[in-house]
Amino acid sequence: MIVAFCLYKYFPFGGLQRDFMRIAQTVAGRGHQVRVYTQSWEGECPDIFELIRVPVRSRTNHGRNAEYHAWVQAHLREHPVDRVVGFNKMPGLDVYYAADVCYAEKVAQEKGFFYRLTSRYRHYAAFERATFEQGQSTQLLMLTDKQIADFQKHYQTEAGRFHILPPGIYPDRKYSQQIPNARAIFRQKNGIGEQQNLLLQVGSDFTRKGVDRSIEALASLPEALRHNTLLFVVGQDRPKKFAALAEKRGVRANVQFFSGRNDVAELMAAADLLLHPAYQEAAGIVLLEAIVAGLPVLTTAVCGYAHYIVSANGGAALAEPFRQEALNEILRKALAQPSLRSAWAENARHYADTQDLYSLPEKAADIITGGLDG
Repeated sequence: MIVAFCLYKYFPFGGLQRDFMRIAQTVAGRGHQVRVYTQSWEGECPDIFELIRVPVRSRTNHGRNAEYHAWVQAHLREHPVDRVVGFNKMPGLDVYYAADVCYAEKVAQEKGFFYRLTSRYRHYAAFERATFEQGQSTQLLMLTDKQIADFQKHYQTEAGRFHILPPGIYPDRKYSQQIPNARAIFRQKNGIGEQQNLLLQVGSDFTRKGVDRSIEALASLPEALRHNTLLFVVGQDRPKKFAALAEKRGVRANVQFFSGRNDVAELMAAADLLLHPAYQEAAGIVLLEAIVAGLPVLTTAVCGYAHYIVSANGGAALAEPFRQEALNEILRKALAQPSLRSAWAENARHYADTQDLYSLPEKAADIITGGLDG
């Protein structure tokens, strides 16, 4: 059987993209043909995928997305498949993987009347409505209960169409898979002194992930603590304005920016804390990657997966509305009290050993291929 996967862009280091890759590989591993429609693809593509790059020409994101959808629909009419799976919202999907928040709720909370008159709004609202409105048949793979509540609030979506998935952490991210003396070895490899504090932030879209908040928190530390603390920011984005903020706050020498890296597991073994004070985050898989690595986390309660940090007692999830002073204080406390970090790390390792944080690809593939297997 043939399963088509639709996503606007693929690059190796995005959370949505990594989930897509594992799910698609799991579906292919069950003997199905996998066809991928995308506007752009960075990095290697598995030989088991039929990769189709969709030509788009519009100057705007929503214009390109509309062109993409029309082109894919025409291609599918000529080359039919058994299932169409979307990782972005669009009409005509059999299954949608909800890696994003509810657009209608986001607009209601953050945008004014005139925004609703734009072509951008009309496009994204229509594509979300086509995916979630009552009466559609699209099966919805969800990451959090909060997502479901928001979509039902705006679209009265039938409860039976929602399927909550467990997290999908790569097993090789687990602390038990690290080499002996991983912390010391990886610190030496990255030029980090044993007595230095290493803060790590991982994720593309630095604005949404709250890199500015992390820099402000670093700058707020007492001088001796600040002098001995580094912040590594890893992700695909333009760091210029954040580097300027670090310079303005007097901590530019403490902050290093990296585009996507393949050694994030090593950096987690070397780090003291993961910072993820996001403004908006449907789930936040990096939070759980840190937990299974035994790395304590400081995040915001707005993140869909923040409740795992609370359940694990593996760090702190700051309540909304966000207060910079609260982040500053918990960071100072965590760095000044190694025993607190050690307790959080031990709790995280125990949680990684006792909870299902790994089976998302298998559960998603079960739903996608329902009736096709066998």
